[in-house]
Amino acid sequence: MDLTLALAGLGVGIVVGLTGMGGGALMTPILVLVFGIPPVAAVSSDLAASAVMKPFGGWVHARRGTVNWKLVGWLCAGSVPSAFCGVLLLRLLGDDETVQHTIKISLGVALLLAAAGLLLKAWVGRRQQGDGPAVPITVRPLPTLLIGVGGGLIVGLTSVGSGSLIIVALLALYPKLRANDLVGTDLVQAIPLVLSAALGHAFFGDLKLDLAAAVLLGSIPGVLIGARISSRAPGGIVRTALVVVLLASSLKLLDVPTATVGIVTGAAVVAALAVAAVRRTRSSRTAPEIPGQARRADENDKVPA
Repeated sequence: MDLTLALAGLGVGIVVGLTGMGGGALMTPILVLVFGIPPVAAVSSDLAASAVMKPFGGWVHARRGTVNWKLVGWLCAGSVPSAFCGVLLLRLLGDDETVQHTIKISLGVALLLAAAGLLLKAWVGRRQQGDGPAVPITVRPLPTLLIGVGGGLIVGLTSVGSGSLIIVALLALYPKLRANDLVGTDLVQAIPLVLSAALGHAFFGDLKLDLAAAVLLGSIPGVLIGARISSRAPGGIVRTALVVVLLASSLKLLDVPTATVGIVTGAAVVAALAVAAVRRTRSSRTAPEIPGQARRADENDKVPA
């Protein structure tokens, strides 16, 4: 079993557990470009690994109460059958590279726009709720069902989108959903979705069990680590991670060279750390004085007559 492949799985697992996305958009290109694995085998093996990996992260979020089960139900109602249909459609198209390339480019543009939207939203104003209690949301069945159908179809075709595409759509449809709940809900709904797509590939004999096992060796502990962090971390940290992963995933889907993706992603991380440091400095300078301390100070300043 390839230890390097397991280490790659560890890194991707942490990203998936932390953000709920990036598995297919990161792992599949790694398998193809770094390890030279045929695309169809990479897609099917990544789906099989995700079907085993995601329940570990979903379990952590379910224990923390950061899962909206109504959303999960409606998403799965659309995504599970459409994911299997996506695999069938892929076989009918004959694994045409032009079709796959068009789908990946479209998804890359969508993810890039989503990352820009998150940055714009953070710049315009922070959410009033911050990291407080979850705000009740009204589930919209039909739009949520259609999100599941579209996401499942693309996952069946490319293995990409079980987290990235659906999490972007949920952000647009439910802007009041907390970042932690967003990640937890997306991780749980992706379990039956990727399982359906993986079974479809296994049915046609595309699945490579030894390859999936090597990925799982690292990805299972990775997703547990990432999920524990995201279920407890402040919403701002999770949102920052979402932006970074969206950016990296979109660039990779747009066929940007791996070195360039690394440089841009690294610059984004440095910029995020710098912004966080500036905000921390400003908040410490403008922190209000505790009333009790102010009263004690006034009493000490009084001189007895």
